[in-house]
Amino acid sequence: MKNIISYLQQHSGEILSDIKTLVAAESPSLNKVAVDRCGDVLRALFAKRLGIEAEIDTQEKYGNHLKFTLGSGSEQTVLLGHFDTVWDEGELTMREEDGKLYGPGVLDMKAGLVQAIWAVRALKAHDLLADKRIVFLCCSDEEVGSPSSSDWLSRHAAGSAQVLVVEPAVAGSGALKVARKGTGQYEIAITGLAAHAGNNPEEGISAVQEMAHQVLFLHGLNAPERGTTVNVGIAQGGNRINVVADHAVLGIDTRVTNEEEARRIHDEITQIKPCLPGISLKVTGSQSRPPMRQTPESRVLMERARLVAKQIGFNVEGKAVGGGSDGNFTAALGIPTLDGLGATGAGIHARHEHIIMADIAPRAALVAGLILADAPERGDEHVSG
Repeated sequence: MKNIISYLQQHSGEILSDIKTLVAAESPSLNKVAVDRCGDVLRALFAKRLGIEAEIDTQEKYGNHLKFTLGSGSEQTVLLGHFDTVWDEGELTMREEDGKLYGPGVLDMKAGLVQAIWAVRALKAHDLLADKRIVFLCCSDEEVGSPSSSDWLSRHAAGSAQVLVVEPAVAGSGALKVARKGTGQYEIAITGLAAHAGNNPEEGISAVQEMAHQVLFLHGLNAPERGTTVNVGIAQGGNRINVVADHAVLGIDTRVTNEEEARRIHDEITQIKPCLPGISLKVTGSQSRPPMRQTPESRVLMERARLVAKQIGFNVEGKAVGGGSDGNFTAALGIPTLDGLGATGAGIHARHEHIIMADIAPRAALVAGLILADAPERGDEHVSG
């Protein structure tokens, strides 16, 4: 590992430059033109640093998904990430300050993608990939629930020995993510009856009043003792202050730790009933990501990460987190999956989003070390050297 970390440190300026190049290619999830433009930048980085071209999965609504393959070994390691972000173009600017790089999507998760490219480049430079098959799966719609990529990535990850997810580390501690909650997204469209708020309000049926009842009901589904959260993040209704509102809409986010809770929450939301006479409700959505649970095989993978990190010169732990990622899908396939292997920093989905530049090379070396390590075998309870 000394040669690998030395190589990455020597090239730290180029790695940082590549991160800045990718961050500058802004890519809000719902702007296909911008996301595909970012995908072109990512393809250019893969061609420049690894000499490989993309297999493109063309999409009509979302950005195109990209698959890159290096090597032809019998055991496949998947490096998993996404290149869409939550930020509209021009909403954030990129800057360096106090050893940190700020910018849209720099932490979540463009730095992690670049670190993964350089991890593999370092192994290739030292002729350590002869018996390896590395597949990068780069999705374009993770931030909106992976509606067009979940089947695609599951299909290409199936049968892999391990999946290394280069999403950001846990903020503050740099911990890896060994378990994640399952996630769901729902929308409830409420239809009432409009009327003049002064002359004949009794003839109207307020969708906004119904919305208030439903928000209270939905938040009543929370079960923190079971790790279940239900959050109404969007509540919109009506057009004019002097009209009884005839329409409203609720946007709901759900998080669960097990499939039983996923079914309970799904049934409660999809079978929801109106509180006011004359109101109609239309519910759309589903539990989009299954929970990511630790397995004996993923525990072995975590232990190997600890050993590799010690060889590099730092300590790393594993934590369960509430957010979901595309690693949820690969874990559900039974593939040993370890998440949070990307950049360190803070401010995911916040205006102060940033990475810690000094950690770029060590974190890339961690990914390289895990690629070199033997993948966990089913039933393997021990950590190999």
